Amino acid sequence: MTTPMALVCQVGNNSTAPCLRWVPVPRRTLGHDEVRVTVRMASVNPIDVKRAGGYGQRILSLMGAGGRTLVLGNDFAGVVADVGRDVADVLPGDRVWGLVPTGGQGSHRSEVCVPSRWVRPLPRAAEMTAVVALPYTFTTLWRALKAIRLHEHNAAGRHVLVNGAGGALGQLAIQLLSRWGAQVTAVCSQGSATRCLALGAAQVIDRHNTPLAELPSVFDATLNFGAWADEAGVVDRLHRSALGHATTVHPLLADIDAQGWLRGSLSCWRSWRGMYRRVHDLAPQARYAWVVFKPDEDALNTIEASLLTHPLQIDVAHRAPFHHADSAFAHVGQGHPTRAVLVSDL
Repeated sequence: MTTPMALVCQVGNNSTAPCLRWVPVPRRTLGHDEVRVTVRMASVNPIDVKRAGGYGQRILSLMGAGGRTLVLGNDFAGVVADVGRDVADVLPGDRVWGLVPTGGQGSHRSEVCVPSRWVRPLPRAAEMTAVVALPYTFTTLWRALKAIRLHEHNAAGRHVLVNGAGGALGQLAIQLLSRWGAQVTAVCSQGSATRCLALGAAQVIDRHNTPLAELPSVFDATLNFGAWADEAGVVDRLHRSALGHATTVHPLLADIDAQGWLRGSLSCWRSWRGMYRRVHDLAPQARYAWVVFKPDEDALNTIEASLLTHPLQIDVAHRAPFHHADSAFAHVGQGHPTRAVLVSDL
């Protein structure tokens, strides 16, 4: 049997690039409810690039995902090599895609062992590249929508403001919400406007030419995928009976990294509390949420269903073998709205 390999990241800092090495690692023991997958592709997400620079070390260490040496990545696609004794929904030889929960394993390796609930079959006609970049990003979006109780049964006719719509999270939000019948206003750069309209946005606002403060406060829900500095401006666009606001660009991990547990936690609490009060002054019944990634079966089920009818899209513009991963990390680190994937030589 081939020796397992992993892309080991020696974590850098703000002035030092991470060192990435494709090296042999011990084979993991397969659990009774787990699937061993030979990885053909794994995506590189912005969180991977940030973690390679030391981001989130304090909090992620509590999940077994900290330290100076990491195997990064959450998304994968490949072929089932083996299954645990309690697994019945996939078989060796099946093409699959899935998600590795944040922890000590990471998906940037030649094989992963994950609980079967985080693995889904890949339709016969589907390309691995079309799905491998979806799980982490879509699950984060799903948790944002769930946090403010915006879903397919109540979205039709709702007006939703998406800040940072040109990025992958924003593009997925436009696709999903427009399919649910929502009217999406996308705030993005001029270069992303055409793409956002093509994906289903009802209106596009050029963030460089129109300040958020000039937009009317008419939105049922607001999502901030852009920058924490925009938070108040996005929140203020809610109307009085709005559902709520969710953000993925909150300062939770960064503040605790920079200030330590006590001061960082206090700083985060003050930031959260200030925005929470701002939301409730505007819309007393609205929810306010800071969103972090966590695997969600309903999110994966939604991706799976879309693959059979109208696949969700994240553009992949860069491919690199695992042993030349530097270029993929550089592509994502430059802030492109497209993703990069690592490809096995097998």
